[in-house]
Amino acid sequence: MARRTRTRRLLGTIGITALATGAALITAPSPQAEAQEQAQAVTVRPDPSYQQQKFEGWGTSLVWFANVTGGYPEEIRQKLASLLFDDDGLALNIARYNIGGGNAPDVKDYLRAGGAVPGWWKAPEGTTREDTDWWSADDPADWNPDADANQRWWVDRIKGDIDHWETFSNSPPWFMTTSGYVSGGFDATADQLRADSVDDFAAYLAGATKRLEKAHHIKVDTVDPFNEPNTNYWSTRLGADGQPVGGRQEGAHIGPELQQKVILALAPALKKARTGARISAMDETNPTTFARNWNTYPQAVRDLVGQMNVHTYGTGGRTTVRDLAKAADKPLWMSEVEGDWGDGQSFQDMRPGLGMAQHIVDDLRELEPRAWVFWQPVEDYDNMKPGGESAKGGNWGSIQIPFSCTSRDTLSTCPIRTNTKFDTARNFTHYIKPGDRLVKVDDTSSAAAVSRRGDAATVVHVNSTTAERAVTLDLSKFARVARGATVTPVVTSADGKLVKHRPIAVSDRRATFTVPAQSVTSFLVSGVAGTAKDAPLLREGHTYRLTGAQSGKALTVADGGTGLVIRTASADAADAAQQWQLRQISGEGNRQRYVFTNPVDGKRLAVRDGAAVLEADRGTRDKATQWIMSTTGDSTWTLVNAATGTLLEVSGQATHDGAAVSVWQPNSGANQRWKVTDVTAGRSGSAG
Repeated sequence: MARRTRTRRLLGTIGITALATGAALITAPSPQAEAQEQAQAVTVRPDPSYQQQKFEGWGTSLVWFANVTGGYPEEIRQKLASLLFDDDGLALNIARYNIGGGNAPDVKDYLRAGGAVPGWWKAPEGTTREDTDWWSADDPADWNPDADANQRWWVDRIKGDIDHWETFSNSPPWFMTTSGYVSGGFDATADQLRADSVDDFAAYLAGATKRLEKAHHIKVDTVDPFNEPNTNYWSTRLGADGQPVGGRQEGAHIGPELQQKVILALAPALKKARTGARISAMDETNPTTFARNWNTYPQAVRDLVGQMNVHTYGTGGRTTVRDLAKAADKPLWMSEVEGDWGDGQSFQDMRPGLGMAQHIVDDLRELEPRAWVFWQPVEDYDNMKPGGESAKGGNWGSIQIPFSCTSRDTLSTCPIRTNTKFDTARNFTHYIKPGDRLVKVDDTSSAAAVSRRGDAATVVHVNSTTAERAVTLDLSKFARVARGATVTPVVTSADGKLVKHRPIAVSDRRATFTVPAQSVTSFLVSGVAGTAKDAPLLREGHTYRLTGAQSGKALTVADGGTGLVIRTASADAADAAQQWQLRQISGEGNRQRYVFTNPVDGKRLAVRDGAAVLEADRGTRDKATQWIMSTTGDSTWTLVNAATGTLLEVSGQATHDGAAVSVWQPNSGANQRWKVTDVTAGRSGSAG
């Protein structure tokens, strides 16, 4: 849930840095730079031979904005709901309900506007912060079935639009914490959940989830007990009078060991509550921290996690988590992100919209999530306006409204504003729909998907430069391109929002359109279907060479025939020691599994006792002999072992001939990526 100044400024800085050169070109372009901008043209090749799992959709957490606006006058909250969930708005179909922790009754509210989400407990009269042992999950008197009316107004309003409900926690209730406050511990790096409250916390989450389901006639699919737990973000500070003055939102440090205990307790608690919800975890702040946590989980804990959730406030390590999810064979969500990507508050500046759009593209290409979820698209205008607390990072939220409106306000006195992030996000949410499958694309500024029915495609392209750009769609990877196939551009720029242009006829499987400067364009492709015969990376009867992306040297059978090394690629393409034949044995799309065999002795590649080995193929295939291949479309691939989740890599990032090849945990390193080249007799070329 992370509106942290540190993270926000980082994201904003990335956006500003990326566009600083462009801003200079507007004011005083040099002839060389101007020529470079004018020369920029791209060809984008969507490739349906590499398809992700069915996309579940786009979503939001409810939390603060719902806690505030659920009690607003009807015309205001209905307008907000339309902007978020109706087809002309963001068209979201996933919602994450926050199970509030809640401070003690005698603690004066010090959290940011909307941050004090009510808990589901009901404390006896006179309960204070010092009273921590009164609550029992089995006592109905200790529950408040009418809690959190404002957020729950939203549940009723949108439940017809939602395909997947998730409940999640930012903090346990105050009486389960070490500090006695829901804003974090006095030491931000120490566990905030009391060790003796693990079972109570699990029962609280399960009980609130079941009560939500029953009261609103919904089905909650997943429950995530954490929010960015293994961080130093969450701390409570006391003023001179002993009263809390910060932090300003619910949060709790819960380290990996304690996370495991919570998951082990939550599984039986959900069963006891008779909710069919599965556990999702662990909503970590970035992929690298997620992987660090996940790698500590024993298999018994991993087995209890039905869905892997990660945030992308840090962008490194996306492919690490992608490969961990494939090895675990679990759905993966990008379950929260937001940011500024601009220079303070503006509702016309395209930079926030471009920054968000590129972030979405990068998440879809590198992380391969089944769903993409906003933190909260609605933010507090009072907090964001120039001169406000967050003025320097004032574009958090695609929609802004004062969080101080009253029951007497109207849309005129409590206005709703949208910025360019709202506009560019709709280029994705309107045209990449639940049930579609994202596919490989070779351009880092584009994301592509084929429709649920397989008879159409969408490409979303981000042009962050200050010059227009010719974009050519190459549709040659599709099996069928109809005679009347067309491409319809839908453009968002400073000149208009979702402006639909006339369809362009496809000629020779290609169509070109010049997109405006600083724009996001959705290309709606009709009349295409299937996968061209020569599009897939792997084809029956073909032979391949694997070359290390870092070393530039080929995967080779070591002397002795049981190990693997890298060596300079042989000039003889028929050198059998550097050849690999691959067979698909199971799975579909981006989770297909393959067996790698060297043609010399017919030995297959496997992982045994933590090492990569070549072994005789005895006909039986356990998971240790199966490999899943991943790519971002850059012509390099990772090879994920299905049994161990480890990746084939050049040990120690070595580059010399004879360097050992083995396996290691995914880390997004260049020594874990391989270029795959078709060396079948009479053929040549790389498989992208």
